Amino acid sequence: MSFLITEEQLLGLREKLQSGLDELGLKITPEQVDMLLSFLEVLGKWNKKFNLSGIKKPSEMISRHLLDCLAVSPYIEGSVILDVGSGGGLPGIPLAILHPDKHFILLDSNGKKTRFLFQVKLALGLDNITIENKRIEDYQCTEQIDIVMSRAFSSLAKLVQSCASVAGENSKLLAMKGIYPTTEIEELPEGIKISRAIELTIPGIEGVRHLIEIPFKQPSQ
Repeated sequence: MSFLITEEQLLGLREKLQSGLDELGLKITPEQVDMLLSFLEVLGKWNKKFNLSGIKKPSEMISRHLLDCLAVSPYIEGSVILDVGSGGGLPGIPLAILHPDKHFILLDSNGKKTRFLFQVKLALGLDNITIENKRIEDYQCTEQIDIVMSRAFSSLAKLVQSCASVAGENSKLLAMKGIYPTTEIEELPEGIKISRAIELTIPGIEGVRHLIEIPFKQPSQ
């Protein structure tokens, strides 16, 4: 990795990533571990110029980016996943690496960020991702979207409203949050309720994370 100083640091990153994966109970191949580390390499290079992430140290990126995103892997269902406001490819890229059988659509309105995502797709040979340089309000998808994902993109109420046009009969919203978002849940539109809130503990990160699931078609509808 060119943005690291020594091979020893690379070994330390690999060990930290593998330890975190073990703690999360995720079994992946050595090739997938290599791809995740290669993603960090490309992110590190582009981050110097385009400020894709406020986290600059690769060791912190392992926990705060990779493991934070991969912790939601067991809850990825269906075949087509839309990552809204993908930015630096989080959570879409790490999840696409772990789930090569699923199609991930990475959506962002920022041209610099989508150019970065194209570079990652090319560098890693990720044939299971599609990149769209659009606002969610302007995006039309010809496929049935099973899951709409978001990580620190918007409030739950705004997400439900802005993503409703791309959601299908059985689509779900999975929103990655930090502390339990009590206020955001209270501000959801009338008739919209969460189906579950999953508490996640991320290796190397103090405190807890929450994954909030909201079905776009509510049971009473």
